[in-house]
Amino acid sequence: MENNNTFKVINDEGKEIVCDILFTFDSEETKKSYIVYTDNSKDEAGNIQVFASIYDPKMENPKLDPIETEQEWKIIETILNTLQEEIKKKTSEANEGEDEQ
Repeated sequence: MENNNTFKVINDEGKEIVCDILFTFDSEETKKSYIVYTDNSKDEAGNIQVFASIYDPKMENPKLDPIETEQEWKIIETILNTLQEEIKKKTSEANEGEDEQ
């Protein structure tokens, strides 16, 4: 890992790509650690792509392993949806505060 917020990966074409870490978390349910990140590329709809992998935070240069089960994806999707709702709520509250000024 580069620093606390980014790391580099080599894509299939051998090109080095810098990825931004969005967040990491440990699941008591699966007993694994996960990293959620983006390379800031966009999908066909123009949305920034987000990726998730299993990793070992104790390793100096952790290897990213694929998420293997539907249960793991559901855990990650739940966290992403919760964070997205919190961001929308905070943005809405901030906009309301600006309207009152």
